[in-house]
Amino acid sequence: MNKDQMKGIAKETEGKVRKNIGEATGNMSEQAKGIGQEAMGKVQKNLGDAKEDIKQQKQDRDQDKQH
Repeated sequence: MNKDQMKGIAKETEGKVRKNIGEATGNMSEQAKGIGQEAMGKVQKNLGDAKEDIKQQKQDRDQDKQH
């Protein structure tokens, strides 16, 4: 797991909490901020996933060259 994946998961979780607090208190501004933060976390996690996929493909390609 890379840094982007970890930060993305943390942002997504924080956004979910913020969204739920906004829903529970009727604070639409807080709810909207939470939804935005959750989306940003998903994007960052997906970026980290893509980086890991590229890294793995490179490692696999390098192993194939050795054989």
